[in-house]
Amino acid sequence: MNIKQSTSELPERFEAIDQDKLAGFMTYHWEQPRLMIIDHTEVGPEYGGQGVGKKLVLGAVMDAREKGYQIFPVCEFAKSVFDRKPELQDVLFKK
Repeated sequence: MNIKQSTSELPERFEAIDQDKLAGFMTYHWEQPRLMIIDHTEVGPEYGGQGVGKKLVLGAVMDAREKGYQIFPVCEFAKSVFDRKPELQDVLFKK
């Protein structure tokens, strides 16, 4: 499964692609030039319970580390991933 970022349409999103099939996606928008707001995560029913949503969040985390921005998850699923993974706190926006 590959995670790719799609910025050609709004809302921008990360997509999980499994053999040319969309397995799931996570949408986001920018609040500031260096603050990504994750607002929705959706996984296809046939991919449920396989960690696809987590892979999408981790894709955003890797991108944030590489490009030097922070993430604020308003999506409950994305927030739960950050809550369970203390190793992701370095990119989490703190008010």
